[in-house]
Amino acid sequence: MTDTLPSADIQMIQRIIPHRYPFLLVDKVVDIQGTESAVGLKNVTMNEPHFQGHFPGMPIMPGVTIIEAMAQTAAVMVGVTLEMADKEMKVYFMAIDKCKFRRKVIPGDVLRMELKTLRGKPGGKVWRFGGVASVEGEMAAEVEFTAMMDMS
Repeated sequence: MTDTLPSADIQMIQRIIPHRYPFLLVDKVVDIQGTESAVGLKNVTMNEPHFQGHFPGMPIMPGVTIIEAMAQTAAVMVGVTLEMADKEMKVYFMAIDKCKFRRKVIPGDVLRMELKTLRGKPGGKVWRFGGVASVEGEMAAEVEFTAMMDMS
């Protein structure tokens, strides 16, 4: 399938991936181009629990949560395209490569995550994605990762 779906709101996201507070890290997925690419949006707020300890007096979104947010965006892209809503899809990291952090992400930022499928196809379990996260056009992080999509 390569149809374009304008977006997946938070209700649709929760129907596709099992993540919930405090670990649901994407608010909306837009510009879904089948399983080829999509853009995830995360509104970063001071209310998130990781800011209590990372770091007191200088809140910075942990890099691992930025990468997790990108993975959740990729899972929603695939899940929407393959009509996985309400089917209890699980996604597991297999590898994280070429990961670089370029800018702090702080409360008040809108994290924009552009994901592309590098390898994977409908019916396949192992997928590879590349992603770039940015804030106001400035790159915050980049990564390639491999994930197993359990769609049983």
